[in-house]
Amino acid sequence: MQISGGARLTGGANMGTGGSGGGGGASDGYTSGGYTGSYTNVIQKFSFSSDGNSTDVGNLTASRGGSAGQSSSVSGYTSGGLSPFSNVIDKFPFANGGNASDVGDLINANYNCSGQYSSTSGYASGGRNSDVVNTIQKFSFTSDGNASDIGDILTARRYTSGQSSADNGYVTGGSGGGIEKFSFASDGNSSSVGSLLSSNQEKTSGQQSSTHGYACGNNQGAYNSKIQKFSFSSDGNATDVGNLIGGFENSAGQSSADNGYLSGGEQVGQGTVNVIQKYPFASDGNATDVGDLLAPNLNFAGQQG
Repeated sequence: MQISGGARLTGGANMGTGGSGGGGGASDGYTSGGYTGSYTNVIQKFSFSSDGNSTDVGNLTASRGGSAGQSSSVSGYTSGGLSPFSNVIDKFPFANGGNASDVGDLINANYNCSGQYSSTSGYASGGRNSDVVNTIQKFSFTSDGNASDIGDILTARRYTSGQSSADNGYVTGGSGGGIEKFSFASDGNSSSVGSLLSSNQEKTSGQQSSTHGYACGNNQGAYNSKIQKFSFSSDGNATDVGNLIGGFENSAGQSSADNGYLSGGEQVGQGTVNVIQKYPFASDGNATDVGDLLAPNLNFAGQQG
């Protein structure tokens, strides 16, 4: 079921959530913060093992949207955001639910950046503070603390999505529509490795399997219902492998070992919605409606754990 409501948010959204090797052993998807008519601090959780609705499992330290989402093996992270502009890195536990705690800061207040992560570190790429930036920021999962500047994406961009393989972080879409890659093993700049289906694809959401990255939806005309897929093993362009249940933007992405998820966002002709969609990694195909968020929501971060 879909419920429409809320208002279009002109500030944009974070679409990215990463994951080393897809969802791996993750059993649940999470959303944090967002815009439901006003900014919210709610952390929601839904099951990967059985289709169904989300539940309220905790709160961020403040209500905000436009944040990037990252996931360690035990905790979800929500970094940056707006309302007000924020540099806070929040951490919340996967095991038993609960509220987030402030564990560090980005190098400046930043929103509309994309999130990636390795097994040891979280990343926030691009985004906007007083202007659009190209910075790749990194913070540790093993010890709480602030982020550091470890490289640059090729051009200053926001409205991008993030994906993560076992070895690399990816930044996709935004102005230019490119696919960029940066190494987890050594800090440094990103490189161009391919393109999405069109030259300007903002407000996509990111998912990943163990072998491929995915970018879903956007606000660029006929492409806004597409599920796009690109390989981690060989650099190259994305291909069209299926469709969402409609045209979407400003959604959050989550990944299990077997499926990609897209939650909430703004649907063409419907406004802000609460739908949770799922599509398979094993065989290319369309997404299906598998549950509902607590309320129509957009401009929020996604995690999996």
